[in-house]
Amino acid sequence: MASADLRRVADGGGAGGTFQPYLDSLRQELQQTDPTLLSVVVAVLAVLLTLVFWKLIRSRRSSQRAVLLVGLCDSGKTLLFVRLLTGLYRDTQTSITDSSAVYRVNSNRGNSLTLIDLPGHESLRLQFLERFKSSARAIVFVVDSAAFQREVKDVAEFLYQVLIDSMGLKNTPSFLIACNKQDIAMAKSAKLIQHCPCSAGEERQRV
Repeated sequence: MASADLRRVADGGGAGGTFQPYLDSLRQELQQTDPTLLSVVVAVLAVLLTLVFWKLIRSRRSSQRAVLLVGLCDSGKTLLFVRLLTGLYRDTQTSITDSSAVYRVNSNRGNSLTLIDLPGHESLRLQFLERFKSSARAIVFVVDSAAFQREVKDVAEFLYQVLIDSMGLKNTPSFLIACNKQDIAMAKSAKLIQHCPCSAGEERQRV
C-alpha cells in the first residue's frame, strides 16, 4: 500500500498533480508574452491601485467636515461663531454645551463645513474636545488678547493638550490661533502672544 502511494505521488497524483499542467501552461504563456504588453498591464494596475487608495483617502477626509472653536471661557468663541455665520454682532453668554451650524464656504459650489463652538469651562472643555476631535478638519484656538497676561498659564496648558490630542489623530487637522479682542486698549498684540516665552512645555516643566 505504501509503495502504491509513493508511485501515485511520483506520477503527479493528488490536487497538486492535477493543476500542474495548467500552471506549466500559464508559465509558458507568460514567458512568450510581449514584454511591452506586460509593462502596459502593470502600469494600468498601478494606476487603478492609486485611484483606489486616493478614493479611500478622499472618503476618509470628507468625513472630517467640522471646524472646532476652542478656548477658555470668555475668550470670544461664541461671538466669533455668530459673526462667521451671520456677519452680525450679538450679545452672547457663557454656555455649558456645544453649538453647531452649517457654514457655506462657497455658495456657488455648495461646499460646506460644520462650525462647532465648544464650551470653555475648565471642567467641560477637554470632555467636549474628546467628543468632537475625530471629526475635526480644522481647529481654531481662540485667545482673549486682553486677558492673556492673566490667563497665560491656563491658555498654555489647554493649548498644549489640544495640540497633543490633534497630533494623535490619523488625519491631523489644520490649526489656527485667533488672537481675539484686539480692539481693546490693553490687549496684547498677536505678535507678542506668538513670541510669548511661557510655552505649554515650559509651564509643565515648572510644575
